[in-house]
Amino acid sequence: LMDLRMPVMDGLEATELLLADSGEDHSPVVIAMTANGQSSDRERCLNAGMADFLTKPIQAGDVREILKRYGFDTQTKQSAP
Repeated sequence: LMDLRMPVMDGLEATELLLADSGEDHSPVVIAMTANGQSSDRERCLNAGMADFLTKPIQAGDVREILKRYGFDTQTKQSAP
């Protein structure tokens, strides 16, 4: 999950650097998190290489849904008492 507003480097630049440094076989899935939910913001994120987009406030169900979409197991594992 990549926040778009960070103090030193914004999320778009961070994503571009992250993806440039990763190999094609190990490209990370980057999901944007932002308070800006306009379609132009979404387009900028996707153009930077992000896989998807979440708007704040972030809801747990939305995070689970998006993680499942990209093949992450979202089942909570509980240990036996």
